[in-house]
Amino acid sequence: MQIIVQIALVLAVVTVSVALMRGGSNARHMAIRRILLVLFACIAALSIFFPGLLSHVARLFGIGRGTDLVLYGLIVSFLVFMATTYQRFRHMETTLTKLSRRIAIDDANRTASPVAVAARISAAALEGPESEPGTKLADD
Repeated sequence: MQIIVQIALVLAVVTVSVALMRGGSNARHMAIRRILLVLFACIAALSIFFPGLLSHVARLFGIGRGTDLVLYGLIVSFLVFMATTYQRFRHMETTLTKLSRRIAIDDANRTASPVAVAARISAAALEGPESEPGTKLADD
């Protein structure tokens, strides 16, 4: 029975991690997170008021104590937190990179004359795709 619980926990971790890593923060994901948060709060309240119930549920799953079940739940929660934090950080990093590039291009365009900028853009277009985008404008 214990091996079944272990396999179920590993599958839960993999499933939640994949689901959180592939999706963004759209309305569906936000709704799932809110439902899971409410579910977690209800289970936490029940385990506080009825600690024997948590031990009974743990024994049904083949886990020795209720505290071990709580530990497994915290491990899964921590992995979910790590996955969502990584995803949020990656999105923020991408946004910051795009913003930095946009500011650099705007600053280069602001300091150069319009004729010089147009000449550089047309020269870069004639050179082809091997040239680095934006480097011709930043040479001023």
